[in-house]
Amino acid sequence: MIAPPCIVWFRDDLRLSDHPALHAASRTGAPVICLYVLDEESRAHARPLGGAARWWLAQSLRALQASLQPLGAALVLRRGAAAEVIAGIARETGTIAVYWNEIAQAPHRAVADQVAGALGEIGVVVERFPGDLLVAPPQIRNKENRGLRVFTPFWRRVQSLGDPAKPLPAPKKLNGAPPPASDALESWHLEPAKPDWAIGLRESWTPGEASARARLQQFLRGTVAGYSSDRDRPDRDGTSRLSPHLRFGEISPRQIWHASHFVAAEHPLLSADIEKFLSELGWREFCRHLLFDIPDLATRNLQPSFDAFPWKHDDKALRAWQRGRTGYPIVDAGMRELWHTGVMHNRVRMVVASFLVKHLLIDWREGERWFWDTLVDADAGSNPANWQWVAGSGADAAPYFRVFNPILQGEKFDPDGVYVRRWVPELTPLPDKLIHQPWTATPLELASAGIELGKTYPRPIVDHKAGRERALKAYATIRGS
Repeated sequence: MIAPPCIVWFRDDLRLSDHPALHAASRTGAPVICLYVLDEESRAHARPLGGAARWWLAQSLRALQASLQPLGAALVLRRGAAAEVIAGIARETGTIAVYWNEIAQAPHRAVADQVAGALGEIGVVVERFPGDLLVAPPQIRNKENRGLRVFTPFWRRVQSLGDPAKPLPAPKKLNGAPPPASDALESWHLEPAKPDWAIGLRESWTPGEASARARLQQFLRGTVAGYSSDRDRPDRDGTSRLSPHLRFGEISPRQIWHASHFVAAEHPLLSADIEKFLSELGWREFCRHLLFDIPDLATRNLQPSFDAFPWKHDDKALRAWQRGRTGYPIVDAGMRELWHTGVMHNRVRMVVASFLVKHLLIDWREGERWFWDTLVDADAGSNPANWQWVAGSGADAAPYFRVFNPILQGEKFDPDGVYVRRWVPELTPLPDKLIHQPWTATPLELASAGIELGKTYPRPIVDHKAGRERALKAYATIRGS
C-alpha cells in the first residue's frame, strides 16, 4: 500500500538547498509532490511579473525540474488560483500535509492564508516556514511597533541578532510520489516569441541554483577583493551579479551570509570588502522590511508632501530615456545595458533614475514601472524603495538637492569610457575627454569620429544646469510641507 503523499509548494524559492519546507517534508519519509503554481488569478495575488522576470522564471523552473529528477521527484506545474489548485491536488492525491516557505509580503501572505484555509476545510495539515529573509520583520520594530525607516540603525539591529541559522542541506533523495498531471511549461508563454527580445538575456545569464552557487563562489574567491571601490565602476566586473538569483530564491540570504563570513574568517584582508557586500544584502533586507509594512510601496509616496510635487507629463522625453536616446552617454549606456541584459550596474541605476526624476521631472513611478518590466531582478521591495530613495519621497531618502551630474558621474566612474563604448558604440571613436560630453566636441572632432549630432547620436534632451535648477525649484515648492 502506497503511503499518502505530502506536497511541497515552491514559490520564490526555486532551489533544493536551504529550503526549510522541502527539508522538513523529506524528513517525514512520506512521498513528496513538488508543485509550482503560477497564480495570476487570486484576488490578493502578487504583482504580475514583468517581461524579463517571466523569462527568468521559465529558465529557473526548467533548472529546478532538472535538479529534482536525480532525487526521484518531478516538478508539477499548474496555473490558477493557488488555493483552488493546491486543495484540488490534495483531494486528488490523498495528500496529508502541505509544506511551504513563507514570503513576508502582504499579497503573498494573503494568498498563503487562502491556501491554508482551503486545506483546513478538507483536513489537510499545513506546515509553514520562514525562508526569504535573514530576520523576520516582527523581530525588528521601534517603540511604536513600526519597522525602522533608516537603514543604518536597521542594519545594526540585524547584525546585533547574531548569525542566522545555518543553511540546510539539500535532500539526497526524495520519496517521489506518482505525480498528478502537470502543465507544459511552454503553455504558460513566459518567454517572448515574436519578436524574440530575449536574445541578450540568454547571452548574459544562466538561471538556476547551480549557477547561483557557482556565481557566489566565484565572487567570494575573486571579485570580492576590491569590492568596496570596484562596485561603483560599471567599466569593471566588480559586483556579485547575484540579484536575480536572490530574487527567485535560487540562493538564500543566509547561504550568502554564512559563505561570506566563512571566507572573511579565512582571509581577514577581505573582511572590509565582504562587510560592504553584506551591507548590500542588508539593503535588500531593509527594502523587504519596508514592503512588509507598506504593501503599496510601488504606488504611494512614503513622504506625503510628495503628493503635491509638480511632476511633468512628457511622453517624448520618457521614450527617449527608455530607449537610451537622451544625449547623455552614461545614461544611454545604462538604459541600453538594461534592455539587452535585463540588469543595469547599480551606480548607473542611480544616475539614470536621478536623470528621469530630477532632470526631466518625470514621476518616479514611471521609471519604477519600466524597471519592473525590463529587469530580471525586479524585486517588489528593492525596485520601488530605490526609486523612492532617489526621488526623495521614500525611507532614508537621498537629499532633495542631490542631482547627479551625468557628465561628472561618467568621468568619475567610467574614466576611460569603457562602459559607454560597450553600450553606445556609435561614440567609440571619440577621445576619452569627450566620450561623456560629445556635444562639446568641435565639428572637426565629430567629423573625424563619424558622428553627426542629432542624427547618429542625439543632442542632450535637456541642459544639465537648466535641468538641475528646474529640479531645485520644483523641490522647493514642497520643502515646507
